[in-house]
Amino acid sequence: MSEFDEWWKRTRKFFEDIDRLFDELIRESLGEERRRRVFGPYYYGFRVTIGPDGVPKVEEWGNVRPGPIRPRISEAIEPFTDTIEEEDVIRIVADIPGVEKEKIDIEATEDTVVISASNEDRRYYKEVRLPAPVKPETAKATYRNGVLTITIEKKEKIKRRGFRIKID
Repeated sequence: MSEFDEWWKRTRKFFEDIDRLFDELIRESLGEERRRRVFGPYYYGFRVTIGPDGVPKVEEWGNVRPGPIRPRISEAIEPFTDTIEEEDVIRIVADIPGVEKEKIDIEATEDTVVISASNEDRRYYKEVRLPAPVKPETAKATYRNGVLTITIEKKEKIKRRGFRIKID
């Protein structure tokens, strides 16, 4: 083993010991509940899509949001969701891992779906604005392998008949 390898091994052990001592100090001084609020867990992610108009759209998810001075952190995680508009229905697919289906609550109106779920160590909350009016009473949901899928029928479109306008 070279001198550098020996130095690197000792340096790495030193920093591992410092991390362990710091964790013990925090746990003893703050308590487990307060330590989790101060040190996480934190989730953050984003997705960039380009719409048909060519304008990029950034969607964020997680429990960390930018703030004017420092990030805002909420206890509830905003799950990653995808809203798919089909001809007759709107589907919402949300990633909500680690929660029993009995602990998931879904409320729907004509233009919004609110998803909330909680477990001992996780809370999820998401308000989804729908791209078209729906019939909330037709909503159906399935939950498999941490993925929640909600399907809601669209309201029937009012067919308007236009008439030709003569130009003078």
